This record gives sequence, C-alpha cells and structure tokens, in this order.
Amino acid sequence: MGGSTEPVTYRRMRIALVSEHACPLATPGAGSQSLHVAGLATALTALGHHVAVFTRRDHPHVPQRVRADGGYDVVHVPAGPAVRLNGNEVLAHAGDLVGFLKRAWQERRPDVVHAHGWLSGITAVLGARDGQVPVVQTFHEVSSEPPHEHAGNSAMSQRLTVERLVGHEAARVVATSSAEARAVLGMGIDRSKLVVVPRGVDLDLFSPGRAPTGRHRPRKIVSVGKLLPGNGFEEIIRVLPTVDGIELVIAGAGAQGDVHGDPEAKRLLALARSLGVGERVVLAGHVPYAELPVLLRSADVVVCAPRQQSSGGMALEAMACGTPVLATAVGGLIDFVVDGLTGVLVPPGKPEAVAKALRGLLADSTQRELLSAAGHDRAHARYSWHRVAADLVRTYSAAAGPRTQARSAGSSRSGTSSATR
Repeated sequence: MGGSTEPVTYRRMRIALVSEHACPLATPGAGSQSLHVAGLATALTALGHHVAVFTRRDHPHVPQRVRADGGYDVVHVPAGPAVRLNGNEVLAHAGDLVGFLKRAWQERRPDVVHAHGWLSGITAVLGARDGQVPVVQTFHEVSSEPPHEHAGNSAMSQRLTVERLVGHEAARVVATSSAEARAVLGMGIDRSKLVVVPRGVDLDLFSPGRAPTGRHRPRKIVSVGKLLPGNGFEEIIRVLPTVDGIELVIAGAGAQGDVHGDPEAKRLLALARSLGVGERVVLAGHVPYAELPVLLRSADVVVCAPRQQSSGGMALEAMACGTPVLATAVGGLIDFVVDGLTGVLVPPGKPEAVAKALRGLLADSTQRELLSAAGHDRAHARYSWHRVAADLVRTYSAAAGPRTQARSAGSSRSGTSSATR
C-alpha cells in the first residue's frame, strides 16, 4: 500500500472490523467505504495484527469466511435475505447481525472492535456488550444539521438517535476529518473520546507517472464522483464558457450504475449544450479503480467541487499522483488541501470562484508544478495506509486498556502472539 517502512512499536492485537454494508472485497470506487476498510485491514495485517472484517452477506453464493489478498479474513454474516439492502431494510435484520457477532466473539474474543458506519456501530456495541469488548466507532458521514432540521424525516431522526447512542457507548470515536469531528462533537459526544485519524491512500497505485497523450484540446480538467446534484459537476460545467481551450472529463456512474439514460447525466449534458460547450464535456461513466491513476495523471488540474460533505478521497488520490487540485472548502477537502501550498481551495457553490482559480492555475505552469510537488509530498508524509494504521493501533491500545497489555505481555513471554493463536 506504499508509505513508510519504518518499524512501528505496537502490541499485536486481535482486531474485528465491522462494516455491515461495505464489504472490502467489493469492486472499489473512489472514496468508497469498502475501499477504506480494505486499505485499513491490509495495513493492520501488515503491521502483524490478526484482522477479521465482519460484513453482511448480500450474495447467496459467497462462503462465510474468506481470506482476502491482504491477509485478513472477511466474514459474511447471514442476516436477512442474501441481497443488497438499504439502511432501513438492514435495520430490520439487526438482531441477526448482533446475535452472530455475540456468538463469534464469545468463541474468540477480539481485543478491540472498530465499527464503520452507524448501523455497524449499533450492531457492534450490542454484540460486544456481554463480552465487554471495547468498541471504536467511525461514522464516516455525520449530518452537520441540527436535529430539528430532520423533525419531519422519521428515518433520519431514528438514525441520529442511534448515532448518539453509539457515540456514548463507544470507548473511542474516530473522525476521518476535522469537519466530521465537529459534527461528532455537535452530537454531544464526550470530547475526550474523540480522535481524528484521516483516511489513507494507496501510494503504490496512485503515484506520479507519464501522462497519456491524445488530448482533444490544449488543456484538460478531470472530476470524479457519482453523478449526483450535490457533487458540483454543474458548477464546473458553468465555468467552461469562461475558460478557452479546455475539455472536462467527468468519471463516475449515475444513480443506476451507468450514465446511459441517467437523469442527472442528461441534465448535465443539456446544460453543457445550452452554454455552448457540449462538445467539451465528456461523461466517461464508471472508470475501474485500477485505471483511475492514468486518468488523474492526464489532467492539468483535478477539480473537486462538491457543495457540502465530501470524503475528499479523489483529491487525495490526485495529490498522490502529483496532479494539482482545485477544490471547494468542505468536508475532508479542507484537511487534505492546504490552500496555496498543496492545492487551491474556493468557497462551495460559487462557479465564479472556481472559474477565477482555474484560469489562474491554467495560466501559471510554475504554480501547477509547485502544487504538484507539495501535494505529492503531503500525501506521502501524512496519508499512507501504513501511518493511518499505526495511528489507529495507538487508539485501539488506549481503548483496550490494561487487559490487552497484560495478555500481550504474557504472549510475548510465551513466544506466541494473540495474532497467531
């Protein structure tokens, strides 16, 4: 996964990751939770820990336990029909998830459980309670709106209630960005529980390289993400008439998994035609994750312009590739992109700010080179999965407390770690 190879001092632990809806074996997408869990599990295993990921079985023909290429185990938990379900549908089968986790952890108690997502959190907390296993929680996405804003939405109100319960019950709450940390504190969670550990990036995959040729125009900008109204693609298209000689490639599928016939894709293309830039906008559809680095390297600038919450994963991957980033100041982007040093930040929802910054970047090759180098260095120094995993191990050790320390000391004396029993 790239990054530092310096030795890390740690106690080998048995770590359970709970990711009920995002299986790490799934085909990854940019910034997806399944990608995050896979990267973390692989890095923790490389550090010598025994890692098992518990995820709900959503396909009838998968074995219950699978050894992933990264060396960790994936346990497919039977809970409800073996098909993909949304959050509310999974909640109806939460009892099955909890029962399975209880039995599994009674048979082989983990030192710590790390839950990803609010539904994973409630099942982990209930599953770990009898065995007094400490739970670390990462929500990944927390609403920053006050509770009264959701008064008419029973599903969201129920989710907020569950999130607060999980946050209060967890031994530690890990936020992946400062924006997420503020939202967690807004839920009334004890500040002493909160730790900020960012997401990581695969530095072996996302690295500088020769940019492909064959452009249709002198300049190229790229943006990646699902074709959803809040992801800022409209704002980027509105910029094109003010900047000569550039093409825009948007990589990402529509709500139904493709761009063909997708309502948002049709709306964006219609907007481009109405602005007279229809021939300069390419909707590339889904790009396999392994091919994303080539696309990101091909750009003069990668633009991330969401209006609100964003994991910032695509910006981080572009930085690792050495491509300059222009981003809106929301979510994880605020942490990843240091304005004027590793990229450029602009206010969300303001096409004129995007246009001004983009014109400045495209006109100044020296600035682009400086941003490229600084962004690449920041990605390597702070966001390797090795460092992210090492930071989390310290959090796990603090959550597990003396009981794990004593057991680990005993394992060291006997010459056998808990990771290999």
